[in-house]
Amino acid sequence: MNNFKRISINKANELLLEDLYIIDIRDQDSFNAGHIDNAINLNNKNMQDFIKSADKKKITVVYCYHGNSSQNAAHYLSSKGFETAYSVDGGFEEWKNDY
Repeated sequence: MNNFKRISINKANELLLEDLYIIDIRDQDSFNAGHIDNAINLNNKNMQDFIKSADKKKITVVYCYHGNSSQNAAHYLSSKGFETAYSVDGGFEEWKNDY
């Protein structure tokens, strides 16, 4: 596919009902301080292992702090064969304010 879609936090919240990957690309300390339920914290050290072992047909939702870095990460994952990759606009900062 080699592209991704940007979605709102409301749409991301709706997708949590699906069987999906929710990917948090923030630093470990921020992840430890709070994250979306069932999120996987990915970084440069574990990204390749995730890509090798993941089911690329699963919906993949990526978030960061504000929704900027997650666009690059979602694009990267889609370029690696992930069929449905989303970047969450507003990121975790907006998420925690609404949910």
